[in-house]
Amino acid sequence: KGGLVKMYEGGIIVPFLIGSLLIVLTFVIERLLTVTKATGKGNINEFIRKVQFHLANRDLDKAVAECDKQQGSVGNVMKSGLRTYKEMINVPNSELTTEQKLINIQKSVEEATALELPMLEKNLVFLSTIASVATLMGLLGTVVGMIKSFSALGEDSGGGAAANELSKGISEALYNTALGIGTSAIAIICYNIFTTKIDAITFGIDESGFTLTQSFAANYK
Repeated sequence: KGGLVKMYEGGIIVPFLIGSLLIVLTFVIERLLTVTKATGKGNINEFIRKVQFHLANRDLDKAVAECDKQQGSVGNVMKSGLRTYKEMINVPNSELTTEQKLINIQKSVEEATALELPMLEKNLVFLSTIASVATLMGLLGTVVGMIKSFSALGEDSGGGAAANELSKGISEALYNTALGIGTSAIAIICYNIFTTKIDAITFGIDESGFTLTQSFAANYK
């Protein structure tokens, strides 16, 4: 018998574990595509440094061009802030104070952030939940399998046949453990990778808002 056939013989929990594994793989692929797109091109810190340089030289068009090149969430938030930044430069101080202009820039960054962050964190809860549940399901399947094996052993009076039945039952029960731990491991590793990448993007977004307000305060008092 092949490994897959033996797995299905491992009990009623095995189909649920295989289903959990497929769900994890689906969400991993979906998150990988989304987070990779949100990260954009190039290094985020390098991108922010380039924008800071262009803002220091008052060259807003080049700063916007850098956002277009970045093509990620940080670039989108920075570009949104730069649009307001440009508008505020042309507003005379008699209409709005510098403080009010800074608030408008910050508000623009916050609105853009509110659009980007939910997309990044979506579906991560499924990975963290399955990471916990899959191990428990695997252990449950193993325990059920062991109970069945020892019950069969108790009913069978033949020594050799009973030992053979027991070893077969234990082998099938351990497929539950292997599937549960394997699924959980994949979910935990991928969850940690994605949260690390999302933290880097979130930090870049926060840095974008800080960069724009500090630059405006320094150059257009």
